Amino acid sequence: MAVSPLTLIVRPRGKAIRGLPEEIVIDPADSAAELYKKIASSSKSSIHRLKITKGSDGSAISNSGAITIQQTGLRNKSTVDVKDLGPQIAWRTVFVVEYLGPLLLHPLLYYLRPIIYNTSEAPSGLQTLSLILITLHFIKREYETLFVHRFSLATMPARNIFKNSAHYWLFAGLNIAYWTYAPSAPTAQRRNPLVTYIGIALFVIGELGNFSAHLTLRNLRRPGSTDRGIPSGASFRLVTCPNYMFETIAWVGIWMVNWSLSTAVFLVLAVGQMSVWAQKKEMKYRKEFGDGYMRKKFFIFPGIY
Repeated sequence: MAVSPLTLIVRPRGKAIRGLPEEIVIDPADSAAELYKKIASSSKSSIHRLKITKGSDGSAISNSGAITIQQTGLRNKSTVDVKDLGPQIAWRTVFVVEYLGPLLLHPLLYYLRPIIYNTSEAPSGLQTLSLILITLHFIKREYETLFVHRFSLATMPARNIFKNSAHYWLFAGLNIAYWTYAPSAPTAQRRNPLVTYIGIALFVIGELGNFSAHLTLRNLRRPGSTDRGIPSGASFRLVTCPNYMFETIAWVGIWMVNWSLSTAVFLVLAVGQMSVWAQKKEMKYRKEFGDGYMRKKFFIFPGIY
């Protein structure tokens, strides 16, 4: 027996949206993504600028091809509210811009040392090593952004790129670079080689472990899909987010090479932010996968947090 199409009442939420239709006719078996397409096409807006919620309770309707209109609870003559989120920018572009800051600033300050610090001294071996490690770290980040990561959200508000980029451009880029390549920096002094070797080893372990975790997370999501599976593997049995654990290990390694307070400050800020994200991720896994997910006691550091 054929199911009759539904007529949904459409109204703007917040500022008016030019061309927004007053009604949309859609089949109950159509996906929620089709609803987004119809409204975006009618209003000549980008799908990514729209947020659609149910008029009855304000709950969001996901732009998903895996959820049908019937499953959303919408019925004939139901009301949907449409909000214009404003200009958007792709998450992939955001990450590329974020990591570009340190990639540009570290070589720039390193090679402009004679001008910036008014010195004729050549950079020390540890300063050169710090440049190499930090550059390799962010080259890897850029590679993962372009070829590894699959994003659950396609875009974010364009205005947020400045806030997001500030963390990397200022703290990982300008702040670390200025204090690391200075003639008076700890990296300009002779250090115990054993400590440096341990730092390099931690950096390598952290980078390889982080890359492996990112590959595992990538393979949980099909191309073009926002659906994901439960992460598995040795490191994922220890903590919720082993990618954050290995990220921390890599930066501890960098810090053991340059002993710069600026690196320690960035590390503390990064760990603080990753701790918040990891806890939210654990709660999301528990809610999304229920009893099928093995709950973790520790989010980033085994036996600690």
